[in-house]
Amino acid sequence: MKLELYKFDTCPYCVRVFDAIKRLGRTDIEMHDVMKSEEDFKRLMEIGGKDQVPCLFIDGKPLYESLDIIDWLEKHPQEK
Repeated sequence: MKLELYKFDTCPYCVRVFDAIKRLGRTDIEMHDVMKSEEDFKRLMEIGGKDQVPCLFIDGKPLYESLDIIDWLEKHPQEK
């Protein structure tokens, strides 16, 4: 399963997701900073359809809202 988090570091909702990732010990999430990469921002807009972060792409499908992302991560432990 491919997990990609589209984010920017000073977004409080992104920070909430970062804290959960750290707490859960997740190392399987590829990070994409939309403030540092125009390419990442374009992909977020093309696939997700909006510029909202955080956005977790799960095998290419977007999931928005920090609490929904955290809930999904808790229900789907990292594969070994």
